[in-house]
Amino acid sequence: MSIQNLLRTLKTVKRTLPQNLSPKPYYEIPHSISKNLIAPSSSSSSFSSSTILSNLSPTKLHQILASPDHKPSQCLHFFNFIIENQSLISFKPDLQAHLTLICRLLMVRRFSDAENLLKSVSIDEYPRYPFPFLAATIENCCCFEPKVVAKLFNLIIKVYSDNAKFGQVLETFDHMKNNGIGIDERTCTVHLFALKRNDEMSLGLEFFYRMVESGIEISVYSLTVVVDGLCKSGEIKRCRELVEEMLSKGIKPNIITYNIMIDACAKRWNFEELDSILALMEKEGEAFNVNTYKILIDGYSSFGKIEEAKKLVLDMHDRDLKADTHMYNLIINGYCKLGLVDRALSVFDRMTTRDVNFNFDTFWALINGICKAGKMEIAMVYVSKMQSKGIELDKALFNTLVDGYCNVGMIDEAFALQTEMEKKGFACDICLCSKILGGLFKSKRFEEAQELVNMMVKRGESPEKLTTLIKAGGNLV
Repeated sequence: MSIQNLLRTLKTVKRTLPQNLSPKPYYEIPHSISKNLIAPSSSSSSFSSSTILSNLSPTKLHQILASPDHKPSQCLHFFNFIIENQSLISFKPDLQAHLTLICRLLMVRRFSDAENLLKSVSIDEYPRYPFPFLAATIENCCCFEPKVVAKLFNLIIKVYSDNAKFGQVLETFDHMKNNGIGIDERTCTVHLFALKRNDEMSLGLEFFYRMVESGIEISVYSLTVVVDGLCKSGEIKRCRELVEEMLSKGIKPNIITYNIMIDACAKRWNFEELDSILALMEKEGEAFNVNTYKILIDGYSSFGKIEEAKKLVLDMHDRDLKADTHMYNLIINGYCKLGLVDRALSVFDRMTTRDVNFNFDTFWALINGICKAGKMEIAMVYVSKMQSKGIELDKALFNTLVDGYCNVGMIDEAFALQTEMEKKGFACDICLCSKILGGLFKSKRFEEAQELVNMMVKRGESPEKLTTLIKAGGNLV
């Protein structure tokens, strides 16, 4: 839209004013600008910018922005236009004009527009007003009801917080508290999130205590944000102490709060603090949910506390909660790492009776453990079970089986499996080929050894590597 078209529209508005009314052309300006921005005028008449906008004064501007005769959307169009075309007016809109429009936008829930306008006077380089000036201007000139003023101050907190002006957030919060201005707990929670994102949890804890001391009704969400931030910083004991302190004040955590602390303990294997948190949950009558069990089973099994993890799975079944495949896999893998293959097989059988599905990870953990235990016949039984369920071996599992056969001296089976790998497009690890060659040389099976060497040449292995492997194999004779 050209300025000339806008001014032509304003000229038409002026000409159509009723002659028996006191002429106040500036009252029609917002409507005209808003209309012209949506549907620009095609009038070809000329009009000088000195007739209406040049006569606009700060007082008239305030009257226009505050008048209920003008919709906030019209006022916003008008205000944006004069900001972008400063040459058309003889003054710069002051802070009072900005705040008046912001309040009107808040009244009609146009929060994004209000926030952008507030940011322009509180954060942007020019013009930027310090908070004391903002507060004084609101107090001296804002004629809006207390609810709107409270929304304005809460918006100030959000704008400062979003732009990492954390000192100004505290200044605003204290001003609101000291002057009886309603503080929105949700706005405070948003600020706590900002502090957590910026790794400023010492400030977050300080701000949370200010919230508590101010008499705001604290929700579990605010408490949980602080707990999460402190746990990520490793301050788990401080988290538990905070939760206990808040319980004494009637602020009750929920299962999400507890799970955050449990997860922090489990990942760090801090079982002493974990026991304290679980005791607190029991005291408060907070039951585990599925996620609690999953976190604990993961933590216990990764540390080697497999019996504790298994008891939790049994407890889940007692509570009619379904333990998923991943939880069973963790226990199977844990038993196998400890060399307790028989117990791992027992857990596998329990999965069958409980109707829990197997996946590749289930078989990988089990077969890997069986191979390490040297029970290759049993390993192949579970390979067959795996394939019967449509789950195929991958390169890593092929290598595991080949290595298992080599370790127990079953070179024929290792060689045959390695040949099958090649047919399926999997390259056997060179170190395993060395083991097979060693076994073949030891058995004086030179033709098969030559066959393996030829296969490796075809694969592209360097002569130097092959020479090293043959020498290593010869030394095993």
